[in-house]
Amino acid sequence: MTAESRVARAFGLDEVGWARHANPWSGWTRFTTCLPLLVLAIWSRVWLGWWSLAPILLALLWIWLNPRAFGPVRDDRDWIAKGVFGERLWSNRHRVAVPNRHKVMPNVLNIASLMGFPFVVWGLVTLDLWPTVFGIAVITIGKLWYIDRMAILYEDMISSHPELRYRPPQSYAVSTGR
Repeated sequence: MTAESRVARAFGLDEVGWARHANPWSGWTRFTTCLPLLVLAIWSRVWLGWWSLAPILLALLWIWLNPRAFGPVRDDRDWIAKGVFGERLWSNRHRVAVPNRHKVMPNVLNIASLMGFPFVVWGLVTLDLWPTVFGIAVITIGKLWYIDRMAILYEDMISSHPELRYRPPQSYAVSTGR
């Protein structure tokens, strides 16, 4: 079992969970709101003191709620949906092997993305804007590049294993008449 599959299981990413996670509304709102809202909520301690715990809890609630707030994606045409489904294949590589050309870069990009975390922490501790914004940028760019590689992985995998292509969950397909 991979570390990624353990995280996916902890977040409840079953078939429907992955389909919701792949919804472009979920994906793009994660990129544009989750980290910035959390950082802003933590920064709000300057203005709100202990009351900043309220926006921090709200930001954490949004991070948890986001993948659950949107319905399952209908197909795999959107770039971000392909990226999320590639991420699912990557997390399950202990069950279905991924091509050799995809075995290194996801780890490199995850590490690159993590390189922004110390800058965010530094900026939040010292209330210095430049390391905070720089760290957010490093994390976001690394994650976007990772999702791009996952989209390529997904396309490679479904071209050689068409049975791995996303199909809407049965309950969703029935309710939409598909």
